[in-house]
Amino acid sequence: MTDKVRAAIVGSTGYGGVELIRLLAAHPRVDVTSVISSSSAGTPIAEGYPHLTEIRTELLDGIDAVEIRSKAEVVFLATPPGIASKLTPELLEQGLRVIDISGDHRLKSGALYEQWYKKPAAGDAYLEQAVYGLCEVFGDQVKDVELLSNPGCYPTATLLGLIPAVAEGWIDPDTIIIDAKSGVSGAGRGASLGTHYSELNENFKAYKINQHQHIPEIEQVLSQVAGRPVVTTFTTHLVPMTRGIMSTMYAKLEGQRSQQEFIDLYTRYYEGRPFVRVRPSGNWPATKEVYGSNYCDIGFAVDERTGRVTIVSVIDNLVKGAAGQAIQNLNLMMGWEEDLGLQFVPVYP
Repeated sequence: MTDKVRAAIVGSTGYGGVELIRLLAAHPRVDVTSVISSSSAGTPIAEGYPHLTEIRTELLDGIDAVEIRSKAEVVFLATPPGIASKLTPELLEQGLRVIDISGDHRLKSGALYEQWYKKPAAGDAYLEQAVYGLCEVFGDQVKDVELLSNPGCYPTATLLGLIPAVAEGWIDPDTIIIDAKSGVSGAGRGASLGTHYSELNENFKAYKINQHQHIPEIEQVLSQVAGRPVVTTFTTHLVPMTRGIMSTMYAKLEGQRSQQEFIDLYTRYYEGRPFVRVRPSGNWPATKEVYGSNYCDIGFAVDERTGRVTIVSVIDNLVKGAAGQAIQNLNLMMGWEEDLGLQFVPVYP
């Protein structure tokens, strides 16, 4: 077990990268020794993000794997799609461990990646090497890996809500419908018409219907769990709030199952995993109740009239959906306690 590691963050001026800096500042076994941003090189991180005034770090330009290796053992890639796949080979050649927070290594099929992301895929060898870091399900595979792919925000909330029921055969995977909603920080910091205040405020809209790049990621994992191909209907919505994802899922029951049976199943399945909280009967989670935390809260409603179950799963998209889960994966990689540096309660109200 390593006592302490040095970490570099590439893409450090996006919301995910900045959240990594904030969270790692309180991690007892990580020193952030290098932050890299091609868009803001040579400026203190606090110039663009005054809330990080105590972080005395200057942003660096360019990705020199040899230089990074002289300063760090682990690299977080908080980059837009299509960049991590280009950087990863050289970083790995230098003996660095890579935690990719972008989507470049999540899909095992390069052709599928290019279809959904509209960018060149990573090499097959790297896609095969990458471990999908959904900690509560695949955490045992994370230890000592060199290349880890951090799950997407929507898939994290959705998969944690569906996997136990799919694994136990309690729902028909062919009937799954996913109704997902996200705060605007999920779109990143770049300005666009869709995130303009006057367009977003007092508004609620669906987007990327049947075209969202997280669809194949969700289906890939559900197919692995079910042992057969699974396709889903997945619709995303933008909500006028800053943080949070709510994934509401509907599926036909296989046999008769009560609400309490679902609660008991999920409680057993996630036993020992500190960041999944299963709600008691009649209690459904809200995004505000996980705000600023690494928790995923899940609630259930079984409808005997229709023979369906409704599963509600909520996370903070920037923490459990990005930076927090990346740190959770780092903890597992290094053989540390899973919740190290993440032991804080949600911000409320």
